[in-house]
Amino acid sequence: MNSEQMRENFDRIREDYIDQFDEELEMEFGEYDEENRPHGDGQDNSAEFRKAYFKELYRLQVELVKLQDWVVESGHKLVVIFEGRDSAGKGGVIKRITQRLNPRICRVAALPAPNSRERTQWYFQRYVEHLPAAGEIVLFDRSWYNRAGVERVMNFCSEEEYQEFFRSVPEFEKMLIRSGIQIIKYWFSISDEEQAFRFECRNHDPLKQWKLSPMDLESRKRWEDYTKAKEVMFKHTHISQAPWHVVPADDKKKARLNCISHFLEQVPYQFVGRKIVELPERIHHEDYKREPVPEEIVIPQRF
Repeated sequence: MNSEQMRENFDRIREDYIDQFDEELEMEFGEYDEENRPHGDGQDNSAEFRKAYFKELYRLQVELVKLQDWVVESGHKLVVIFEGRDSAGKGGVIKRITQRLNPRICRVAALPAPNSRERTQWYFQRYVEHLPAAGEIVLFDRSWYNRAGVERVMNFCSEEEYQEFFRSVPEFEKMLIRSGIQIIKYWFSISDEEQAFRFECRNHDPLKQWKLSPMDLESRKRWEDYTKAKEVMFKHTHISQAPWHVVPADDKKKARLNCISHFLEQVPYQFVGRKIVELPERIHHEDYKREPVPEEIVIPQRF
């Protein structure tokens, strides 16, 4: 690796590190002269683009709040499925969607591997309990499509279970839709080279090393197997009632904006007006006396 490539990789790693922060903090880090901004391959990090990114993200998040209000008002039930290879950016998009929303209305379902009891249940059973009631949005950070992906590639399910999944999942989703649940499905697509770079970032970043699991390392070895599994999954589960939508995700920021923008277009939400409330006068009692807080229970004031 020559010095120019090392510099490019350093710039990309630096950008990836900054990207971990909330958008407000990232904007503070972004106040640099254009000549000092990094320009690694694969990501648009120009000052002009970053400024446009923050502005558009804020606009989209305002629309997400409007969508949330409409979901509550109308009793809509919404499921959004996020699938894709490890490090494809699903979590980053989910974070930006939920950032301004009420967690009691919009919640994330990220289920761990099934335990011994769950492995004996009907396959969809553990996902059903996370489905939304009226006025709720559920974002599945991976979903029942684990069976078509990691379980297939890693031989965690039998051939019979795999084939039964493809027979069942279209009917399962059609049943949910008939019950009034809207389903939106996203696949985040990244290149082989971009995944390798993101894994290297995790490997050297103490804040992200926990994300690099033995399963991730195995997935790198089986890149082609995962590709074949994805292609079979699309073939069997891309139904008109709940089609797949592919999000090109080599550029994280563009993927976030494109995905959120598309998501908003899939829901027929309308603006729900909110009344401006009048704050009540606080009641004062002349005989009220606030007791002092004991010093020993106050945390140290180090800052």
